[in-house]
Amino acid sequence: MDVLLENWPFVVGLLATGVIAGILAGLLGVGGGIVIVPVLFHMFAALGIDESVRMHLAVGTSLATIIPTSIRSLTAHARRGAVDWSILKSWGPGLLLGTLIGTALAGYLNAAALQGVFGVIALLVAINMAIGKPIERAQASAPKGPKGFGFAGVIGMFSAMMGIGGGTLGVPLLTYLGLAAQRAVATASGFGLIISIPGTIGFILSGLHIPGLPAASVGYVNAIGFGLITPMTVLSAPLGVAIAHALPKQRLKQAFALFLAITAIRMLADLV
Repeated sequence: MDVLLENWPFVVGLLATGVIAGILAGLLGVGGGIVIVPVLFHMFAALGIDESVRMHLAVGTSLATIIPTSIRSLTAHARRGAVDWSILKSWGPGLLLGTLIGTALAGYLNAAALQGVFGVIALLVAINMAIGKPIERAQASAPKGPKGFGFAGVIGMFSAMMGIGGGTLGVPLLTYLGLAAQRAVATASGFGLIISIPGTIGFILSGLHIPGLPAASVGYVNAIGFGLITPMTVLSAPLGVAIAHALPKQRLKQAFALFLAITAIRMLADLV
């Protein structure tokens, strides 16, 4: 408790991050990780955490917070009938396998490489969402079989390496395939659940016995960060869901692109 009181600005920052991440989770289906990872990274730096473990710790902790947030967001979207369960069922195995591969790769990459992956992919997705033209399709349906498995595998792999819910990559892909923005966001909230559980377990295991981790860390998951962020994301996620169903499609895409671009540029700037 004394440690928390001495570092109250960080406590307040983490609580605020949880609120923003929860709203984003419901609004954009991203599980909040797109905000949580860079915030945790910079907070760990300010606290003097060894740079060799900062990014892994931020990614692992972010994945842990996505578990309850995704459950909350998926439930809220499901009540509105917006989730495409057939996509979740057919893409689930690919998401799981991709997550396992991405988690294993993250354990071998150094911090700078993991940070670069986050920044580059997030920036590319932001640009696509900001300037990409909508695709009109007579019948919107996500591919199944080997093609769908491949799409899901790529989403799972890079999402696990970035510490984000599957919505960051899943939403633009699903909208490209023809799903309405709100339906894509709702379905992608389920991606986050499939990715975050095995991803969190993998980062815990790969971080065991690693030197330089701060107190209250279980592998690459920090219990203090998880404990402060998670309640706020769970409480605020339904607000994001309500906003998602009220905003027009173009506004939703613009909001998604804006948050991605800001966080991506900041992460890449830190590498330089």
